[in-house]
Amino acid sequence: MSRITSLKLQNFTAFENLDLKPSSGINVLIGVNGTGKTHILKVLYAACSITDGEDRDKPFGVKLRNVFSPYNGAIGRLVRRKKASSTAQIEIVRVDDVRLRAEFSNHATLVESTRMKNVSAWTRRPLISAFIPAKEMLALAPGFIAISAKREWSVEEIYIDIIKKAYLPILTGPTGNVRKSLLDALENAIVGKVIVKGQTFFLKNSQGELEFPLLAEGIRKLALVWLLIQNGTLTNGSILFWDEPEANLNPSLMEQVVKVIFKLQELGVQVFLTTHNYVLLKQFDLQTNKKSKIKYISLFRESVAGKPTGPVSATESETYSGIEPNDIAGTLDRIYDDEVKRSIWGLAK
Repeated sequence: MSRITSLKLQNFTAFENLDLKPSSGINVLIGVNGTGKTHILKVLYAACSITDGEDRDKPFGVKLRNVFSPYNGAIGRLVRRKKASSTAQIEIVRVDDVRLRAEFSNHATLVESTRMKNVSAWTRRPLISAFIPAKEMLALAPGFIAISAKREWSVEEIYIDIIKKAYLPILTGPTGNVRKSLLDALENAIVGKVIVKGQTFFLKNSQGELEFPLLAEGIRKLALVWLLIQNGTLTNGSILFWDEPEANLNPSLMEQVVKVIFKLQELGVQVFLTTHNYVLLKQFDLQTNKKSKIKYISLFRESVAGKPTGPVSATESETYSGIEPNDIAGTLDRIYDDEVKRSIWGLAK
């Protein structure tokens, strides 16, 4: 079974030194804007991507450049900014202890400057993965792949990749109980099933067929997960990277989303997700049971002269109550305090 067991970053984007030991199940990344949550998902996804499908054997430096899209394609711009010369180092470890290592200088403009170790061993075994961005892409799918193949434009490759994965045909053979329960839960949430005509996605139910641009964006994101389960992208041993599942999603659906994520863990999918949302975060706490494999990763900037302007650090916890710092819950507490003060002040008047 394929799993990411360790990530080390030195002088990479917002990180001076980062050493994470992810859960084999669900990993929830929280932190204020600019603390590198999405960057962690992207660097891990790039490493998985070069082992499977069209990107198999693509140089890791090329995939890094394509998913981050730095200015003029200069990979050295991914090095943490310092006054002096600096070098970024990346190490990603799989469950079989194979380690992918990469290193490049802040002066590097070409991806060929990336120094690699253990690439052949890393790519020998596929790590099937999917990256769901915060921006829903299936409504834009018709013609998107063709345009990206013919034109040079500054678009992160994660958007192209997810559309390609959504177009994969449905798996044949028996569905399996866990997979079927996942599909049933999603069909209840989106009230239908997804079909494809040409390059256009439709939601089909008793009322007919409705093209994706006419659907709410939150429904389209859940429909995408349905597709990825149907076509075998999300199955036992695969890895899901999901950036802000709550984006454009009604809070009433977040309970269902978390149920689906726990079911994916039960199916054997390792999950990495980011969130800024209290309802989603609290649902993970409420739905956790003895079978749950979950880790909360809190990213924060160290204080310099009393201000959070230093490098990003991380803490890890296997329980919601152990998250420290928890800016999401802290913000809610401050709002509640302000509401109480306003009520008391209003009564005093």
